[in-house]
Amino acid sequence: MEERPTTVSLVLGAGGARGLAHIGVIRELERRGYRIDAIAGSSMGALIGGIYGMGELDTYTEWVCRLDQTDVLRLLDWTLAGGGLIRGRRIIDNLRELTGERDIEDLDIDFTAVAVDLERGREVWMNRGSLFDAIRASISIPGLFTPYEYRGRTLVDGGLLNPVPVAPTLSTVTDLTVVVDANAGSMTHHPATEPAPSESTGSRLGGLRDFLASFGETRAAVDTPPGLSAVLNQSLETMQAALTRHHLAVFRPDVVIGVPKDACMVYEFHRATSMIELGQRLATETLDSEYPGRHD
Repeated sequence: MEERPTTVSLVLGAGGARGLAHIGVIRELERRGYRIDAIAGSSMGALIGGIYGMGELDTYTEWVCRLDQTDVLRLLDWTLAGGGLIRGRRIIDNLRELTGERDIEDLDIDFTAVAVDLERGREVWMNRGSLFDAIRASISIPGLFTPYEYRGRTLVDGGLLNPVPVAPTLSTVTDLTVVVDANAGSMTHHPATEPAPSESTGSRLGGLRDFLASFGETRAAVDTPPGLSAVLNQSLETMQAALTRHHLAVFRPDVVIGVPKDACMVYEFHRATSMIELGQRLATETLDSEYPGRHD
């Protein structure tokens, strides 16, 4: 009689471009024969989890690994109104064109995207309706993306209150709960650096890149105090780290895979290949430690 596969509830955390490591974790889980029956995600975790639930993760991975810095910046539709700097429509429209549209209840797995109702100050679990509406709401990083108006609610990034949403997966009975924390402690070594942008790219886009860099936490130390954007971002990540510790202590998942917060900056989506490789390596190391008998 064939052995039943080990089933997994997968929790994918917030973390901007570090969330690309989720792809590597999923690859390693599948390589070992685990079956993912449920996913809950905040922010980038919602995006990766939702696209996986559509069965389009390979399509997305191929696309995101081709992006360079210029491509990433072209996806940003800037605005001076609406409570944020980026509308986010262009990103979502590109994803819809890439993968097609789907309602959450039509996915092959149980899926929940977590957002925050800004006016009511509470979590919103989005597990029905348009998948890309749910993703757009969940990725609305305060101050960067404009809040998403949805069914009479003003929604922002789920990581604001729940960066590792374990609770939405509890209604699905599985053998293991695996959490991927994309805001973990610092690395002892860094992935390979990416090639520097060309001079022409730097001259045309340097100003925008410098602005986005203010949202990163891994810039070299300088004598001047950090700017407002850097302070806000570091404050948000400090809060998320505290919330993550609380949620992990309460729910005690079976496996926690930590993606170091200094593995890349939150906007460095052009580093997809190295982040995916990092995610798979971290999953391999963690699962070998927790379940040494399960290598294939």
